[in-house]
Amino acid sequence: MAGHFNIGSPDEAGRAEAPPQDVQVEQILDVGESLLAQGERFLRSLLQEWNYYQILIAIGLFVLAHFLRAWLGPSIRTWMGNRENWPKWRIRILVVIHQRLRPIFFVLLIWLAVYVMREATWNHRSAILSIIATLASAWLFIVFVTRLIKSPVLRKFVRYGAWTYATLSILNLVDEAETLLDSAGFSFGTVRFSLLLLVQAVVILGALITIARLVTTTTASRIRQNDDISPSMQVLIVKIMQIAFYGMAFYVGVKAIGIDLTGLAVLSGAIGVGLGFGLQKVVSNLVSGVIILLDKSVKPGDVISLGQTFGWINSLGARYVSVVTRDGKEYLIPNEDLITGQVVNWSHSNDFVRLDIYFGTAYHDNPHDVRQIAIEAAKSVDRVLTVRPPVCHIVGFGDSSVDYILRFWITDPTGGLTNIRGNVYLALWDAFKDNDISIPFPQREVKVLQGEALQPAALD
Repeated sequence: MAGHFNIGSPDEAGRAEAPPQDVQVEQILDVGESLLAQGERFLRSLLQEWNYYQILIAIGLFVLAHFLRAWLGPSIRTWMGNRENWPKWRIRILVVIHQRLRPIFFVLLIWLAVYVMREATWNHRSAILSIIATLASAWLFIVFVTRLIKSPVLRKFVRYGAWTYATLSILNLVDEAETLLDSAGFSFGTVRFSLLLLVQAVVILGALITIARLVTTTTASRIRQNDDISPSMQVLIVKIMQIAFYGMAFYVGVKAIGIDLTGLAVLSGAIGVGLGFGLQKVVSNLVSGVIILLDKSVKPGDVISLGQTFGWINSLGARYVSVVTRDGKEYLIPNEDLITGQVVNWSHSNDFVRLDIYFGTAYHDNPHDVRQIAIEAAKSVDRVLTVRPPVCHIVGFGDSSVDYILRFWITDPTGGLTNIRGNVYLALWDAFKDNDISIPFPQREVKVLQGEALQPAALD
């Protein structure tokens, strides 16, 4: 009853010879006549009186399903709203079911009608209803399954294709449809391209890629939840897994539809050489990305400085690293720059970061008191660590001040460096003001001379 895909060996597909043009035309005409004959028999069966009643029953059940959806839909939605503590995947399933309440009610009602008619020994009078019930169930099942496809365009394409195949299968028209699609094509070398091959490729590749996406998404979420694996290794494992699964899905799909890939080896090699010369930077960034993931020099969450860019790593990509700065800008830095350039990783081996600030006080202030006051002022700032206490040292005697350096530690560089320095400076200002510590500044004296003092000195 149902049709089947041609997934024979590539050798068999290669040895198959294309029929002559006039033979193809005769095949198309034969298939067309067969389809017309079956359509005529189907229309004649519909002209029977009881079949009219079955169609009217189906329409009535659809109208009843519509009113049931309008009546019960709000109550079901309210019940769903009270399930906020449920897992997100259950909520998504409930939302999809709520969106399809009308066809769900229709399928339940029409199968109930078929069951009642069969129990009443009216099997011969429920044939049309059975076909409609089977079609409605198959279409509803396809709708739920294709919701797993992420791409909207691919989802619609696969859904309509599956609806068509299910309809032809239920109506016993698969063989005729396959013959008709296969007759519309052309041969290229030993491979025959037809509409049937195109449909098979879309369905098989779409199904395999969807399965690969589900497997990679589920596995990737489990890997990211494993705290025993470092963030950089998590990214590397996920990337390798995606390439492996999607590559396997494409290879199996192409082999399944009967296309021989051995003939593409020479062509792919030539294309590879051309791409190697034309895409050197792209390949370099890809290789650099793999090296970064392997040596764990940077990882998501690290705070780095590269040139004038300071921020934390948001994500590691195959071609670039996303760095987010304090002002909200997101820089996409090529992986090659991280390998060849000088990168300051503020949190490579640990999160401890030491910051230095410089200040000066007047010569009449006691340096011992100044050092102690500066240390206590730095300790009063929230983000400054006390387990690694601040220190203050004299670094020189300037023209108008005694110069000091104050060093302190923090563990959250992602919170910013400029703001913590500013807070420590404010604490120093308040502490110096409370203890009468003065901060000197350069002063200049200007003397104005009058009279003979302005005359130039006589030269001997």
